[in-house]
Amino acid sequence: MNVVIADKSHIKYAEAICETIAQSAQVRGTGIAKRTPEYVAAKMENGNAVIALDGDKFAGFCYIEKWGHGKFVANSGLIVHPVYRGKGLAKKIKHKVFEHSRNKFPNAKVFSITTGLPVMKLNSDLGYKPVTFSELTDDQTFWDGCQTCQNYDVLTRTNRKMCLCTGMLYDAKAKQIEEKTKVKEKVFKRLKHIKETMFLKKDKK
Repeated sequence: MNVVIADKSHIKYAEAICETIAQSAQVRGTGIAKRTPEYVAAKMENGNAVIALDGDKFAGFCYIEKWGHGKFVANSGLIVHPVYRGKGLAKKIKHKVFEHSRNKFPNAKVFSITTGLPVMKLNSDLGYKPVTFSELTDDQTFWDGCQTCQNYDVLTRTNRKMCLCTGMLYDAKAKQIEEKTKVKEKVFKRLKHIKETMFLKKDKK
């Protein structure tokens, strides 16, 4: 299985990708926004997509979209062909598109919206945190794109406060602060332990 950054040579798979996404939405009965072959092809042409191939057969796909003048980046459209499900391919694709997003848009906050528990777990493993929809991009074009999702009615009636989807966000700056805090806590605990040990030795004397 080969998971690579898509380019013009992969446009021939765009229609199959869209059909697989549509079929998955119908079977799952959950909110998955529709995509057109032209939209998917544009992502490939701009180097903003990842595709998994088994030889010359389409196996999986995910793409990148930027919002708010590059302040936010979404990893969307994750799909694995039914033949290749249950083999860990979604995890490989998710890791690849996440790394590509971080490399191509290093200063952006990366987010993902999903109704699937497996994807939520994958996101958590990558460092995403569940957030309210108010913490995601306010780019109107993004929210307009949600109109093809069956959850859109809930989203509009609650003024973007609630949705059947779960919003998850990776904030590099927040992650760095969190990691620095953890390091400081470890150092503090270590120093405290050393200090307590020294006092114990003195007491024994």
